[in-house]
Amino acid sequence: MGSDAKSGGVKTVTEPLGVQMQSRGSFAWGPLTRFALAVAAATAVVDQAAKLWLLFGFDLPARGIVRLTPFLDLVLTWNTGISYGLFRQQGPFGQGALLALKAVAVVLLWIWLARTSSRLAALSLGLIIGGAIGNAIDRLAYGAVADFVLFHVTTATFSFNWYVFNLADVAIVAGVIGLLFETLIGTGAAKAP
Repeated sequence: MGSDAKSGGVKTVTEPLGVQMQSRGSFAWGPLTRFALAVAAATAVVDQAAKLWLLFGFDLPARGIVRLTPFLDLVLTWNTGISYGLFRQQGPFGQGALLALKAVAVVLLWIWLARTSSRLAALSLGLIIGGAIGNAIDRLAYGAVADFVLFHVTTATFSFNWYVFNLADVAIVAGVIGLLFETLIGTGAAKAP
């Protein structure tokens, strides 16, 4: 792999840089980590750009409900809980606990990412991490997550309103779907004998 050299009674082994990085950083860095982190960064940036534009450029808070299509509206809601408004927290302790939980989840996803060799899994994990970071930025900046997309179906006899969500939530759901596909159907899926 490399050459041995003796200097002053100490034996040193030189290896190509990639081998050193892979052997030392395998717990937190894998072959697709850079790719997934680029996906995570792009996801968080697009999410934050959309939120900033809707909040301050488009002034969604002052506009109320903006109808985009017969089934899709823009409407601002502040989510103080986790997904779908579960476990709503108003005080700083609860918000801090949710941020800590999110940080632990991101660390665990990163460890998973360092071990994956599937590009689909890396893409999916990058989307989830980026979405989590995008929502965490909201929680730090505003004390709640800005949600603004409302999907609904209304007929003469039926009405259905989905939870209000944002682009970070879309990325997280897409990432979960990608991981499920990879696990159940993809090349790394466990095959029946």
